[in-house]
Amino acid sequence: GWCPLSPAGAQTTQLLVEPPWRPAVLWDRVTLTCQGSGTRSATTWYKDGQCWWQEGPDQFIVTESGTYQCDRPSTRLSPKVIILNDWQVLQVPARALQEGDTVTLRCRR
Repeated sequence: GWCPLSPAGAQTTQLLVEPPWRPAVLWDRVTLTCQGSGTRSATTWYKDGQCWWQEGPDQFIVTESGTYQCDRPSTRLSPKVIILNDWQVLQVPARALQEGDTVTLRCRR
């Protein structure tokens, strides 16, 4: 199918991940939420760099590993979110970190 291109100079779409840990793993029952301007039903999802779901919902539970992005009308493509299917992972909080911050790490398997 055909996927619309984002206009130049548009605001970037936000892609939220729940639970908020990086890297995200399938067995955490990850929910992706696309936030941007425009109609919710006009969300376009990309998986592994390919147009994957046109006119999709603004939120869904991930069932396959891969690299996800989303797009909404009048906004730029979101940053990439990688969902792994690994059995052991070292996770960090999904927020901006600065030098000197105290960070809780999770080693999970």
